[in-house]
Amino acid sequence: MSRFTVDQPLRFGIFLPPMHLTGTNPTLALHRDLELVELLDRLGYHEAWIGEHHSGGSELIASPELFIAAAAERTRHIKLGTGVNSLPYHHPFVLADRIVMLDHLTRGRMMFGAGPGQLTSDAAMLGIDPADQRQRMHEAFDVMMRLFSGETVTERTEWFTCEEAVLQVRPYSDFDVALVSSVSPSGSKLAGRHGVGLMSIAATEPAGFGVLDYNFQVWQEEAALHGHDAPRHDWRLMGPMHVAETVEQAKENCRHGLQWVFDYLSHILPMGDPDDPPPPSGYDAFVDHLNETGRMVIGTPEMAVAQIERLQAKTGGFGCYMMMGADFADWPATKRSYELFAHEVMPHFDGQAAAVQASYDAIVGAGSRWVDATLGAQLTEIGRYEEERAAR
Repeated sequence: MSRFTVDQPLRFGIFLPPMHLTGTNPTLALHRDLELVELLDRLGYHEAWIGEHHSGGSELIASPELFIAAAAERTRHIKLGTGVNSLPYHHPFVLADRIVMLDHLTRGRMMFGAGPGQLTSDAAMLGIDPADQRQRMHEAFDVMMRLFSGETVTERTEWFTCEEAVLQVRPYSDFDVALVSSVSPSGSKLAGRHGVGLMSIAATEPAGFGVLDYNFQVWQEEAALHGHDAPRHDWRLMGPMHVAETVEQAKENCRHGLQWVFDYLSHILPMGDPDDPPPPSGYDAFVDHLNETGRMVIGTPEMAVAQIERLQAKTGGFGCYMMMGADFADWPATKRSYELFAHEVMPHFDGQAAAVQASYDAIVGAGSRWVDATLGAQLTEIGRYEEERAAR
């Protein structure tokens, strides 16, 4: 088990935008996303965070709430979160009402993740200036948190009005709430002010990795200033991975869509320092670059363990590691990656593998002691039976 501990065992999950290669049947892609969440539930993953996007042709889920409602009927244990709701696109009263409804429908397996909206192309179609998205997120989030707590809210902004708004149904549970953060401290600052969780979704990008401890400190300081706790188990880190039995197999699997996904991302997000040299163009060199810089793991379960331990060493401990849901590999190889991770990586961090190994080592290390004891008991029983036969 890792030497870095928090007050709860490390959890594992997925951050599912999702990212599908174009040319795929969108109906089948959406149903495959549901199948993936079902698989993660069976494998013992703890959380699945579902995105909201409206353009780009890759991230096809327009309503994480609708997806979660469907997934909740097909799963038993995994918690299901909006990862994230783009708050500037919704009236906060209506969205808060939908979140509370999901909390009841899932009987407490609902989680609420909030952000300003990743795709500025989405905002453009709604007539929202990208420069206004973060301010609108702050305004909406404040209102939603007040509504969740049972407050009657009157609030007027440039883009929404709440007039003595109050939720007619109280939340079913004290569900998890988290705000996204990448590099800047805006997300960690707001999360601390409201006493909610933090999702560092660029944790393995060099720029994001470099400020993990800084953003954690901002989160802690803001929480303390506003009378809240910011426990490490409410800190979630996201990093892309694909694992296979060998590095060579993982590389081969990811020929399917790895470069496509990164090319898509380069058109919607700032990717690294503009002064840095571009990554290698050849596939094998590109994969090696991703592994060497820590941006991604394309390799074995052992490499996945090392990556998570690197994040723990950087942060001092966090609550949940989330893998990125994207079409790096084809569907069979993708499922196998999540299976290998569950079988060989997760037990390394929750202590289950160590306990099993210790029990095995105790038996094998005893040499012939237990075999001799069994044989002795068998011989004793044979002797007793022979004595009974002789007496008859």
